[in-house]
Amino acid sequence: MLLGITRQAIYQRESRAKLRAIELAPVKAMVLEIRRFMPRLGGRKLYFLLKSKFIERGISLGRDAFFSYLKNERLLVKPKRSYTKTTFSKHWMKKHPNLLKDVQPSRPEEVFVSDITYVQSEQGVHYLSLVTDAYSRKIMGYELSDEMKATDVVKALDMTINNRQYQCSTIHHSDRGLQYCSQVYQDKLNESQITPSMTDGYDCYQNALAERINGILKQEFLLYKCQNIEELKQLVDESILIYNEFRPHLSLGMKTPNQVHKKSQEQKLLAFH
Repeated sequence: MLLGITRQAIYQRESRAKLRAIELAPVKAMVLEIRRFMPRLGGRKLYFLLKSKFIERGISLGRDAFFSYLKNERLLVKPKRSYTKTTFSKHWMKKHPNLLKDVQPSRPEEVFVSDITYVQSEQGVHYLSLVTDAYSRKIMGYELSDEMKATDVVKALDMTINNRQYQCSTIHHSDRGLQYCSQVYQDKLNESQITPSMTDGYDCYQNALAERINGILKQEFLLYKCQNIEELKQLVDESILIYNEFRPHLSLGMKTPNQVHKKSQEQKLLAFH
C-alpha cells in the first residue's frame, strides 16, 4: 500500500483509463472529418453535430467531457481577432437613413445585410462581397474580386435577387461605403423594389450581423490558404455551400441557414393549402 492506496486500486484505475481510451478512440477521427470541411468550427457546434453519432456508437461523452477531450487532444480552436477597414464613407454621394434601429426581422428576405471584407491568397489581397438574409443567416449572394469596384459588388446583389424565394417588401442594409452609395448599386435596388438603409456613420456595430458572417467565413473556413484568386474562388464556393447547408447556428436553435429559410417557405405553402 502506498499513501493509503492499494495496488489493486491502482490497477483498477489504470484498467478504467485503458477502457476509456478505447471507447474514445473513434472520437478524434470524427472531429477531424468535420474539420476537413469546417476547419475552425467551435466545440459547441461540433458536439451538436456529433452527439447522435456518439449515442449510435455507445460512446458516453457529455459536452463538458467533450471539451476536456478537445483540450487534451489540442483540438480547441483559438479565436482570431483582426480588423482591416474596407469602408470609405467620407464622400459626396447620397447616404440613406438607418431603417433598422427599431426593426427585428420576422421572416426571410425581409432584411438583407451587405458588407465587403478582404481575403488573401499568395497573389495578394482580394475582396469578398456578401449579401446575407438577416432572419435566416443564409448567404444569398457573393462575389470575389481583385478590387472593390461598384460593378463588382453589385454582382453579389444580382445573385441575391436571382436567389430570392419570396415576394415581399425588403430592406437592404449596408454601411455608407462608396460602392453601396454608387448609382449602379442604387439603380439595381430601385429596379428590384428593395429599400436602401445605411448605418448612421462609420460604426461596424451597426452592421454587426454582416461583420459576423464575414468573420465566420474567414476564421472557420480558412479563406487564405490559396495560391491565387482562382483557387480562392473555388474555396469560397465550397465554404458558402457548407455554411448554408451544414453549419448549425446557436442563434437559429442549432439549425442551418437553409433549414430556417426553407421552413418559412414550407409554412407559407401549408397555410396557402
